[in-house]
This record gives sequence, structure tokens and C-alpha cells, in this order.
Amino acid sequence: MTKLSTVCVLGAALLMAGCVSQQKYDESQQRNAELEAQYQQLNQTMGTEINSRDVHITRMQNAIKVSVNSQLLFPSGGWEMSAQAKTSIAKIASVLAPHQKNKINVNGYTDSTPIGAQLASQGVSTNLILSQKRADNVMQFMISQGVRPDMVSAHGFGEENPVASNDTAEGKAQNRRVELTIATPSQ
Repeated sequence: MTKLSTVCVLGAALLMAGCVSQQKYDESQQRNAELEAQYQQLNQTMGTEINSRDVHITRMQNAIKVSVNSQLLFPSGGWEMSAQAKTSIAKIASVLAPHQKNKINVNGYTDSTPIGAQLASQGVSTNLILSQKRADNVMQFMISQGVRPDMVSAHGFGEENPVASNDTAEGKAQNRRVELTIATPSQ
């Protein structure tokens, strides 16, 4: 009988170790509900950009990804945001900034086209540098629109992680993008 008691006690301990407290479960559900509300609000607010295929919003587990076509944001070979881009990013910030609890990662990407002489003369010698400048520019603008500086970061990835082939103009256009990932804080 002692072996059975020991097995039962060990089994119960293992089950309890794998369980999540009701409080942690409730907190997780609350964060998920808040993220879902932001997702719905972003879709509603960005309807024009989504319909024109300049913005794509994806709901993921514990995150939202907003992919913004680079043609909407920047002139070819540049990193300064256009007036139209500022309007679109301001709309996104207006949804995310109030009561911000989630971290925002601004990730910049380019296609595989080599950097030209004009950009090189401005100190941009690689696609990695160009993508970082673009991500920084979007991040700084979001901060100017009320996003908390301690809750946003920018990273350039250059031509890494293409979403389409760089062998066609359409594919290159898809690869030139900025992605905003809105993620719940890690537990």
C-alpha cells in the first residue's frame, strides 16, 4: 500500500506542477481579450489601407502583426516618411498608444537590390542600414504620436526574411516592408 500512496502523491504533485493558477489564467484571458480588441480596432481604422493592399493585419497567438508596404511609407531608396505614410502610421498609433500595455517591435525589410551610389554617398552602404533607418524613422514617428518610448523598439533586417521572390518586381515590392508586431508582455 505504501508504493501506491507514494505513486499517488507523486502523480498529484506532477499534475499540480503543470497546472496554471486561476489568477494567471484570468490574466492571460484578459491580455488576449485586449489584444483582440486592438486587432478589431486596427482593422476598422485601417480599412482604406487594407482595401488598397498597402497594409495587412494578421492576428497571431499573443501578438498582432501589421505589415505596411514600403511604397506607402518611403520614396524609392529613401527612409524619410511621406505625408501619406505619416497619416497611416498616426492612425495605427492612435489605436495603440492610449493605455498602451503591449510592446511594439518595428521591423524594417528591403528587397535584394544592391545599394546605389546615391544612397552610398549618404552613408547607407547596405540594405541592412537602409532597413534600420526606415524602422527607426517609423519608431520615432510613432513616439511623436504618443506611443511610449520604453515600449517600442526598431530593428532592421535588410533583405533577410523575404515574403516573396526577389526575381520579380512584384516580389521585390512585397519584400520592401515595415512590420509592426504588437505583442503581450512575456509572463
